Amino acid sequence: MKRIVVLISGNGSNLQAIIDACKLKKINGTLSAVFSNKADAFGLERARVAGIPAHALTASQFADRAAFDRELIQEINAYAPDLVVLAGYMRILSPEFVARYSGRLINIHPSLLPKYPGLNTHRQVLENGDEEHGTSVHFVTDELDGGPVILQAKIPVFEGDDEDEITARVQHQEHAIYPLVVSWFMEGRLEMRGNSAWLDGKELPKQGYAAEE
Repeated sequence: MKRIVVLISGNGSNLQAIIDACKLKKINGTLSAVFSNKADAFGLERARVAGIPAHALTASQFADRAAFDRELIQEINAYAPDLVVLAGYMRILSPEFVARYSGRLINIHPSLLPKYPGLNTHRQVLENGDEEHGTSVHFVTDELDGGPVILQAKIPVFEGDDEDEITARVQHQEHAIYPLVVSWFMEGRLEMRGNSAWLDGKELPKQGYAAEE
């Protein structure tokens, strides 16, 4: 069975969605380990409760980013993962790390990429008066939040919404689409070719798979 390693920095709600999907056999794979750059991340407790090895590597243990990532690569490789999943992992990855897992490294970002890469996406949506927002699952490349999009989910933004309301609405969608994308990869249906995502042998459009098509 194919193996998954998840990287987190915080609460780990998307991690929990993947744990649950594995238990329900919606993902044909094994969640082998969880790593965090924050020792107090609640997601590590989620992993322990599920019987999954949980590890913390903090920046203060290492001289620089390169040293941190080299150790992280070594510890991840001990689990021989087929897929590395970033689920709220808040460190910028080194080019060495990205290259090591190219084509098997995915991330979820709370915006409709390429709109609003980086931080504070919900705030930007409110400040700009957007009527639509969402989340994107994408392959990771050296460009920040710039790898090929696999799947997006959209949400409406209502008058009077605040950041908490938008966050909850976006996360509800994230918990549905992230396990789905992981399952596609585990089943051998999803791959990255060049700078494009391919599903079932077909190149996906820039916004990823469109369920209505």
